[in-house]
Amino acid sequence: MTINIQSINFTADAKLIDFAKKRIDKLEQFYDKILNAEVIFKVENASDRINKFAEVKLRIVGDDVVVKKICKTFEEAIDLNVRAAERILKKRKETVG
Repeated sequence: MTINIQSINFTADAKLIDFAKKRIDKLEQFYDKILNAEVIFKVENASDRINKFAEVKLRIVGDDVVVKKICKTFEEAIDLNVRAAERILKKRKETVG
């Protein structure tokens, strides 16, 4: 699976990119028809500390799965996105087969 990572309004460090890739790679064990993944990191202009936006878009055969979260850290946002995508992929696997 190819994983494209894009960071808007800042430069993502290698630790964040590695963390995102490792977490997203694990999704293949739940659904093996993932073609590629796109991750977008963005710092929102918000007055509070919860301003780290992460979006994960999974291209799968027949459809796309998109999950978005805003958290205090990018790692937390990726973690929540991967958990949500995991639930969606498990449901899809049950219904599609």
